Amino acid sequence: MQLSLFDIVPEADPAEQEREEIRSLRKELEEQNYRYYVLNAPLMSDREFDEKMHRLEALEKKHPEMFDAKSPTQHVGSDIAKQTSKKNGNFEQVAHKYPMLSLANTYSEDEIRSWLERVYKGLEGQTEMEIVCELKFDGLSISLWYEGGRLTKALTRGDGVKGDNVLSNILTIPNIPHTVAGEPQDFEIRGEVLLPWENFERINRQREEDEEPLFANPRNAASGTLKSLDPEVVRQRGLDAYLYYVLGEELTGNTHFERLNAAKKRGFHVSEAIRVCHSVEEVMDYIHYWDTERRNLPVATDGVVLKVNSLRQQEILGYTAKTPRWAIAFKFEAEKQCTRLESVSYQVGRTGRITPVANMEPVQLSGTIVKRATLNNEDFIRQLDLHEGDFVWVEKGGEIIPKITAVEPSKRGLDARPIAFIRTCPECGAPLIRYEGEADWYCSNDAGCPPQIKGKMEHFVSRKAMNIDGLGSETIDLFYEQGWLRNIADIYSLQAEQIAPLTGFGERSAERILQGIEASKEVPWPRVLFALGIRFVGETTAKKLARSFPTVDLLREASLEQLVQTEDVGEEIAKSILGWFADERNLLIVERLRQAGVQMEGEAPAEPTGNALAGLSIVISGVFQHHSRDEYKALIEQNGGKNIGSVSAKTSFILAGDNMGPAKLEKAEKLGVRLVNEDEFLQMINQ
Repeated sequence: MQLSLFDIVPEADPAEQEREEIRSLRKELEEQNYRYYVLNAPLMSDREFDEKMHRLEALEKKHPEMFDAKSPTQHVGSDIAKQTSKKNGNFEQVAHKYPMLSLANTYSEDEIRSWLERVYKGLEGQTEMEIVCELKFDGLSISLWYEGGRLTKALTRGDGVKGDNVLSNILTIPNIPHTVAGEPQDFEIRGEVLLPWENFERINRQREEDEEPLFANPRNAASGTLKSLDPEVVRQRGLDAYLYYVLGEELTGNTHFERLNAAKKRGFHVSEAIRVCHSVEEVMDYIHYWDTERRNLPVATDGVVLKVNSLRQQEILGYTAKTPRWAIAFKFEAEKQCTRLESVSYQVGRTGRITPVANMEPVQLSGTIVKRATLNNEDFIRQLDLHEGDFVWVEKGGEIIPKITAVEPSKRGLDARPIAFIRTCPECGAPLIRYEGEADWYCSNDAGCPPQIKGKMEHFVSRKAMNIDGLGSETIDLFYEQGWLRNIADIYSLQAEQIAPLTGFGERSAERILQGIEASKEVPWPRVLFALGIRFVGETTAKKLARSFPTVDLLREASLEQLVQTEDVGEEIAKSILGWFADERNLLIVERLRQAGVQMEGEAPAEPTGNALAGLSIVISGVFQHHSRDEYKALIEQNGGKNIGSVSAKTSFILAGDNMGPAKLEKAEKLGVRLVNEDEFLQMINQ
């Protein structure tokens, strides 16, 4: 068969393919730098980023014609978000006296050996060389300037040439001296700002209670905190700082180690885990020791930094465009452990949702002991092919919630049986049901299952519902055990004489609870409707239902056709409302609440006062400076917009504050949903 010229496909030019890969990697790494340093929401692991950077470096070396001073291989990632001064709502930017570079890094012990050989050769035959080994703390780099013995500036790394002056926030960190005695009086000291594990967990517990996005890890939390415009927020969060490098014109000492010891004597917080090594073996011993022992530290670390000790030798070795040749970072592998699955238990939520939980032999990950991890649902268990007694791989890797990522089949017993998901409620024994299109199972006994009963009461008294102070989950659990609470209406029958004699309460606590109950009688009808806990009726839907049905009686008497005419109320929500009011027990609860004085009717919520956001569906994510999240939700509704909780292709935009949830950010990028900051949003509605 004869081929025509049109049948011949030219082979791709390998050199051009590599040039295209260079362009692609540059774009990807710049975007990741922005996500890491500015948004605090990276989409790839440190190791994946480093591997791509090393690939780019190799390709650029192979293709010198592609040199670009703007390439991420030629500059450090920048944490500067806006080119404005603090007067305009951000921090003043100040030029560094000395460039604030990043470190070359590796995950390979062989590369550490190669680096040591290169350093030795670079010292032009000098026979003596010492290496200082330090822990690599996982926080935010900071440069502190002392002038006349007083702390005058505190700069973030920024883009390496200039950084944000966050002095007002740094002054709130207890272990950073405001003034120092002795000489020299003018110098710069650099270090890392960190959030200790204990404070990280405390902050996330509070954020969870306030329904704010959780910080993914201490590094993100420290970065977000240090960039806050409110020093009081910084003070309350409890940052820490470790300092590790001193610069200046009049410093004494010929070695890095001597200068650190001098700084320690002047009151600076310098890590005790510093060692001067004289051989490759000593360096490796240090790395191996801290790869295990770091799990017992109060702060997050992700590796070891090696520095040539002699300052004269540092000068000889010099710098590349973005890194010193006399230092390198060895990064630890992401933390994971293999441990034995002891059992699977099942939790029942407020809505009756059944959540399987893996109970494991305890292991230590990221500074905490891990012995439980969620298994999500039955489908997840099947995907893992989880068997009784399996050994499983557990990772935390900076994330908040431990997760099982895989099963180790080589350790599975021959007689191990697959985990069989339960079919009856572990609390009340009622049959489980699975709604069409959902992956979760639910307990069918919504009115008689203890966790559901207590969960409904916890929802009823929560801040966005009835906001009853003093009735937390532990108190509700105690009152349930006493037999005083069996449904939400029982809350209004509580008496001071019952509560005061209980251990840990007394008359003052009893009075506070009763005052909270009394105050809840003024909560308006839309919030009462939300507090009732009808399945699928969230805060926004309750407001719209209350607008269409301004009394509980009108809502109870509504037909399916009338309900679905309400904005955002589909057939599934409508059927849930009809089913709730069809239950005589719920009708009795409504009547008892009405008799107690709870607002079961009210004026219809105000219609929108503007139309700037008409037809727009908006997701709110992050922490804001000018208004609270609740206030922004109200502003959206007042201007004709619609609040939605999750990002989808129908989302018009995300009102994005600081520390926006990484999952929402990732989904927004995939779907092309734009982000709008506070200032842009307020301009949109002419405020």
